[in-house]
Amino acid sequence: MERERAFRAAPKLDKSPLHGLWALTNRDLIKWYKNPIQLIISLVQPVVWLGLFGKAFNIAGLIPTNIPGVSATAIDLASFGTTSYFSYLAGGMLAFIILFTAAFAGMSVVWDKRFGFMNKAMSTPVGRGAIVTGKVLQSVIRSLIQAAIVLIIAVVLGMDLTYFSATTIAGAFVMLFLMSFGLSSLFVMLALRSSDWQTQMAIINLLNLPLLFASNAMLPVKIMPGWLKTVIRFNPVSYAVDGVRQLLLGTGSAAANAAGYTVLAPLWVDFAVLTGFAALLSVLGIVLSWKLLSK
Repeated sequence: MERERAFRAAPKLDKSPLHGLWALTNRDLIKWYKNPIQLIISLVQPVVWLGLFGKAFNIAGLIPTNIPGVSATAIDLASFGTTSYFSYLAGGMLAFIILFTAAFAGMSVVWDKRFGFMNKAMSTPVGRGAIVTGKVLQSVIRSLIQAAIVLIIAVVLGMDLTYFSATTIAGAFVMLFLMSFGLSSLFVMLALRSSDWQTQMAIINLLNLPLLFASNAMLPVKIMPGWLKTVIRFNPVSYAVDGVRQLLLGTGSAAANAAGYTVLAPLWVDFAVLTGFAALLSVLGIVLSWKLLSK
């Protein structure tokens, strides 16, 4: 009788696919926000790009404006679709911080495997997909917080606020969320079979710079050679940057179009590409976790 009563009182095993997801996500977030030095260091590079390169690089200043009908504003609108290169670069720096934070999502997997935590997690009822998704989510949350800080710094340094509103800011962060989710899934997926941090660092160095510079984060697509324009159209970072700039800077506005600036794609195409990218990579990551994560 007592044995039957104890059996009835025993808690049921939670077999939900989301079981343990937040616990795993929060574990990595705790390690992050308890080490503020890591956050500060991650912000140094984009802030340096904004403060030094963004302010020093003045294309309009290289072109004489004493010609009738030519003004610095017109030159900037035609070149960048916005009133200054600094504002144009600020949109790219939001993608920059997302890309580099997402790249290190896989390092957490490598260290967990090296120090034995991954084996402990896999011995629990938590699903393999939840383990991978937890790594992706902590990276997404970190990258969005850092992107918000970079945006605030850009505004303080003089980013154009003409098109800022609650709707455009929310839309821009949806774009950044999708980009971060897809890229974090990619780098976590590449780390599933690796227990060597040097290999993972080599992968990060191999992919990060091409993803950044073969995009429109730094310079407009229209001034690039034809072969690079083709590459840019297959780079998801380009669509995230394009969407963020259309929302926050109005690069798809009538004034920018009249001045001669052309966006990479309509806003709905940017959103569709990023949604497909995030969905595809997240599904691949979960499927591979079933095959590659073994006890």
